[in-house]
Amino acid sequence: MLGLGNKIDSGQTPQSKRAHVVVIGNEKGGSGKSTAAMHMVVAMLQQGRSVATIDVDARQGTFSRYVANRTRFVQASGKDVDMPEHYRLDEPAEAASAAEREAEQEKLRLLIEGAMINHDVIVIDTPGSSGGLSRLAHSYADTLVTPINDSLVDFDVLAHVDGAKMEIRGPSHYAEMVWEQKKVRADRDGGSIDWIVMRNRLSSLDAHNKREMERLIRELSSRIRFRVIPGFGERVIFRELFLVGLTIMDLKDAAGPQSLSASHHSARQEVLTIVNALGLPPPPGSVVAAS
Repeated sequence: MLGLGNKIDSGQTPQSKRAHVVVIGNEKGGSGKSTAAMHMVVAMLQQGRSVATIDVDARQGTFSRYVANRTRFVQASGKDVDMPEHYRLDEPAEAASAAEREAEQEKLRLLIEGAMINHDVIVIDTPGSSGGLSRLAHSYADTLVTPINDSLVDFDVLAHVDGAKMEIRGPSHYAEMVWEQKKVRADRDGGSIDWIVMRNRLSSLDAHNKREMERLIRELSSRIRFRVIPGFGERVIFRELFLVGLTIMDLKDAAGPQSLSASHHSARQEVLTIVNALGLPPPPGSVVAAS
């Protein structure tokens, strides 16, 4: 973690310091939220940023297992790889009282606001459900990233489509929730949420489906205000690296530059393209920040 002196040298004071909050959200499973989150986190760490990570989906726990696997890799290999400061919370049980639910939300609120002071970026992975903690996390987002697989089935997380006419009938429950949290954010601190939809597993196959997706996403983006960026291709390497807690960004140091294939270089570029699209402030100590 960068020391306080680095923060002040880059033009920030403890009073003005505020981390950029990136929330990874999608109410459909299998969209690659945790994989996207971990790859973004490692890329940010390698840029010299101090990163806190929060897993609000501790019951599923994929993000937390990724970090735990990474810790075990460091212990077993002795290799020095960048690590975030990780926290995990879970939605209260269905039988929880209103007071217990409020206590958990207050815990998350204090955790986010504390991390804002001590880090450059906070990355929050949210569950595939619209609980109180997930809604609260969304309301703190500076940037919301919604990964979706590039298919009409997954498009349903954003909007409902008339299958006969191939027309958008209306926004989904998740899109309405995001809209509500945008209002919550504006009321709380006057801030805004930059919503990014990240299209994963783009393919040149099934050209008709791809054209329909592009048309529908373009139409919906202008209606409910989000940006669209390309995400990750279908690569087995992402699933394999999860088991050892590494990302494609680590391979150069962990396995040596000679281990990188052309596919690996393409995957690294996908990650950097996503991170560049987030609109983060310059890393501490960079030429832009110093000026």
